[in-house]
Amino acid sequence: MREYFQKYFKGDSVIWAIIIVLSIFSVLAVYSSTGTLAYKYQGGDTTYYFFKHSMFILIGIFIVFITHWVPYRYFSKISILFLWISIPLLALTLVIGTSLNEASRWLTLPGIGVSFQTSDLAKLALIMYVARLLAIKQDVIKGFKDAFRPIVIPILIVCGLILPANFSTAALLFATTWILMFIGRVNLKYLFGLVGIGLVLFTIFIAIVMNSDNTGRVGTWKKRIENFTSGDSESNYQAEQAKIAIVTGGIIGKMPGNSTQRNFLPHPYSDFIYAIIIEEYGLIGGITMLALYLWLLYRAGKIVRKTSGSFSAFLAIGLALSLVFQAMINMAVSVNLLPVTGQTLPFVSMGGTSILFTSVALGIILSVSRDANIAETEVSKEKKQTEKEVVKA
Repeated sequence: MREYFQKYFKGDSVIWAIIIVLSIFSVLAVYSSTGTLAYKYQGGDTTYYFFKHSMFILIGIFIVFITHWVPYRYFSKISILFLWISIPLLALTLVIGTSLNEASRWLTLPGIGVSFQTSDLAKLALIMYVARLLAIKQDVIKGFKDAFRPIVIPILIVCGLILPANFSTAALLFATTWILMFIGRVNLKYLFGLVGIGLVLFTIFIAIVMNSDNTGRVGTWKKRIENFTSGDSESNYQAEQAKIAIVTGGIIGKMPGNSTQRNFLPHPYSDFIYAIIIEEYGLIGGITMLALYLWLLYRAGKIVRKTSGSFSAFLAIGLALSLVFQAMINMAVSVNLLPVTGQTLPFVSMGGTSILFTSVALGIILSVSRDANIAETEVSKEKKQTEKEVVKA
């Protein structure tokens, strides 16, 4: 069995193990938390969402498997295509996208009625593209015209198009690419100048939000900020229900399927799935989930140390940072450290496009790892061959 796995599943074995454990957590947690949804839309058939989500998880693992066999170098050119596709799709989503909670985040494909979040494609495309430019521009990386401007313009365009409908995703993507530029040795003067401009614009944005009326998407942002800062249990219903779930979970939890707050929490299968996991698996389950994502970041760091190429290093760490930051935000919202953002828990929360694009990201990280392992094996073989020749001589 181990030989079979090593033959077909290449790359970092620990990351493969993390993917499997996250998959198990995901299927169990989604099945447990979709009971109310099943009674509301499926006539009480609780297995409907279980099989649907399990299918997405299996498809996701298959995508990871296929993607990790693709040489990571191909993603350099693919990133250009993805970026050119994602920018008009983001603009189209703002104009004719499917609206939910007064936010146009989904684009429905005509004829088949399938919806997907265009920001998921844009996140993947932008990180890949920034990694490509950072690798290409290393010889002139300190220049403004030659390096900083070509890199930052796509970042501002993509984040600007995501911002009106999804502030948290835009902020998360901007932070990820900023750190990636920092790692890529972009001039600190330009990076901190960008942060300064961002803080000024953010302050203006908050002022506009807090002085606006309670209508539209801006009104939604205002309510979330006010609910978070007020501490009022009635106005901050989601956070209070999440707190109850976490407190009643205790150390070892109520065991799988025994959650009670799933009947009261809005979106317990997506935005607040971490609270349900803690309720059913206790503090032990919550810490385990946190450790899995941190371990993923650590293993990505080890891959970066092993790989010899700049693009592969930027690609692996950029995608890992994006996934782990998103997970940290989702967990922080569940424990009321941040206002509600709508960020899902990667590869755990229910959601088709989120799982699929997360799978691609994980597959790319494993592709980099696979190439690094091959290179390491070849170097080891050459070293042994050299030692044999020396002994013979």
